[in-house]
Amino acid sequence: MSHEDVLNPKHMPHDPEKATLEGKNKFLAFWFFLGGETVLFASLFGTYIALNSSTVGENTPEHLFGLELVFLMTMLLLTSSLTSVYAMYHMKNHDFRKMQTWLAITVLLGLAFLGFEIYEFFHYVHEYEFTFGSSAFASAFYTLVGFHGGHVLFGLSWIVTLMIRNQKRGLNLYNAPKFYVASLYWHFIDVVWVFIFTVVYLMGKVG
Repeated sequence: MSHEDVLNPKHMPHDPEKATLEGKNKFLAFWFFLGGETVLFASLFGTYIALNSSTVGENTPEHLFGLELVFLMTMLLLTSSLTSVYAMYHMKNHDFRKMQTWLAITVLLGLAFLGFEIYEFFHYVHEYEFTFGSSAFASAFYTLVGFHGGHVLFGLSWIVTLMIRNQKRGLNLYNAPKFYVASLYWHFIDVVWVFIFTVVYLMGKVG
């Protein structure tokens, strides 16, 4: 198959992300990477659960957390996961323009999530003087939630870089696995947030 054939949608396979050995290797390597990430987040969750009762004064989970904002953040991130699914659907149908459009929507939703998270941290610091060094609970909370926020920022940077870098190239068998793996990573970030929403916010609010 020539380079021109690869760029022609008529010659693209239904699953372009796994059509080459390189693509399959990227997919396999990603799962090894994800295993390490899972262990890392499991450690952070374990630390938070062990320290969430080590509070100082009134700055307890029940007192601090407001579920309205966190619920909105959750809906934004879950919706962004859905839009990334739409993007991969159009990739499999070889519609590069629509794939880029849905990825752009995913990025906007992710940026909105990050904006609300920054606002949340700002609110805790200035309203309750709840800083990283306030207590063991504060350190565990900011480390876990902030580390996830860093992953969101990395995921957004990854997707945006792919979009810009391949804007003129279109979709081919070389970059399709990259888009697909980035989408899988975004789903992983969403799953981790569901656990944060449950373990940190819901369980923290009900005590």
